[in-house]
Amino acid sequence: MGASDFLQLDSGQAPAGERTAWLASQLRAAVADGRLPHGARLPATRVLAAELGLARGTVAEAYRRLLEEGLLATNRGGGTIVTGSRGPRAAASVETPDAASGSTLHNSAAGSAARSPEPILDLSTGLPDLSAFPRAAWLRAEREVLDTAGARELGYSRPEGPLVLREALSEWLARSRGVVCTPDDVIVTGGVTGAIALLAQTLRTHDLTRWAMEDPGSTGTRRLLDYWVDETVPVDVDDDGIDVGALRSTGARVVVVTPAHEYPTGVVLAPERRLALVDWAEEVDGIVIEDDYDAEHRYDRMPVRALQSLAPHRIAYVSSLSKTLAPALRLGWLVPPKRLHDELAERRWASDLGSPVVAQLVLARLLKSGILERQLRTLRTRHRQRRDAAVAAVSRYLPQAEVQGVAAGLHVLVLLPDHVDDVKLAEDARENGIRVAPLSPMRSRAGRPGIVIAYGHHSPAILERAVRTIGRLVEATAPTG
Repeated sequence: MGASDFLQLDSGQAPAGERTAWLASQLRAAVADGRLPHGARLPATRVLAAELGLARGTVAEAYRRLLEEGLLATNRGGGTIVTGSRGPRAAASVETPDAASGSTLHNSAAGSAARSPEPILDLSTGLPDLSAFPRAAWLRAEREVLDTAGARELGYSRPEGPLVLREALSEWLARSRGVVCTPDDVIVTGGVTGAIALLAQTLRTHDLTRWAMEDPGSTGTRRLLDYWVDETVPVDVDDDGIDVGALRSTGARVVVVTPAHEYPTGVVLAPERRLALVDWAEEVDGIVIEDDYDAEHRYDRMPVRALQSLAPHRIAYVSSLSKTLAPALRLGWLVPPKRLHDELAERRWASDLGSPVVAQLVLARLLKSGILERQLRTLRTRHRQRRDAAVAAVSRYLPQAEVQGVAAGLHVLVLLPDHVDDVKLAEDARENGIRVAPLSPMRSRAGRPGIVIAYGHHSPAILERAVRTIGRLVEATAPTG
């Protein structure tokens, strides 16, 4: 054990077996009382570990916890600093006594924020743990790409993406998702949004402008379809997934589905429904667009093979890196039926010539080296812990609620008592600094109220605090008498 001039820390005060928690608590308290103000630089982990007589990993883990809570940030070339900010990254702002009772997630030092708080904790968006982004591996691969790139690599690429990435993607998709494709079948896109938009523009020329989608379903997908197609028809989802019988009565010949993990319910499309969906597509000469949403994030179930493997000539498979690495990369892919490939590639060329090439070459290296698969294993461990924390918090603070979709994904659906107005609850939560997505706007007809809680990018402690606040708000709506 040892002592440091930094904050007058004395590791001899740390309880046995709890040195990481002790150090994290000391740093957290120093941020709270101003001893570590905004912009203050922390010692290097190696230096502080040596001074305190601790393992370097102990100090690094304490730093990581505060990084995750938004109290610290890594400053490229400048070490680790105190953010001092209570913006969107400060998912675990320092609590006042009122905050500790669950009334707010804001720091009272924010002045008027206590009277008019801005949302600082977003539970509405299903992001992965962005703090786990493999920065070092990405930068190393990028340097390798730039060190070796010639005129061909730095010039114009094919609109469907460089061959080296399409080769890597086709191998990975076949191995991990059972997708039936060759490199020549793959088109790299600007995420799933870019893939669906490209399909919508192309299918319009085939008079396919009446589309169906799951109900309840993603409001983002609905907005996208409302922009690109003439009519979007909702089709009910039950415990087995989309109701194919109801789909048959819509007159639509294109449907967007999330068979591996339906959003927001989390249900998996049942085997008999998968076959029925393919039969429907054959009957109407239609197209199924498979958004492989959250398929890679599974915890308590066996993997579900991509629907595309049943009928590659009827199913357009789309996915992206948004839930694996980061949405900011804007990299996704589309595996369409072969008869549509050339037309889609031509339209991609006509719109923007394709996605940025250097990032695609970096991704190809990450895929071929196995780094992406190791990243997925890391994320599954972290996301499982956060899933467990979210479910436990709901059980504790929302005992009358029902949780769905826990076996996979980056969110859970919390069904609330019938008296709760989920839209009003979302508004009240926002006033308390929390953003959640209400279920009602995701469905076309009335049903049980609920909210989506996205847990992937928040620590267990923050999820517990947020759900506690939501529980207090729900309790306040309980009927009297």
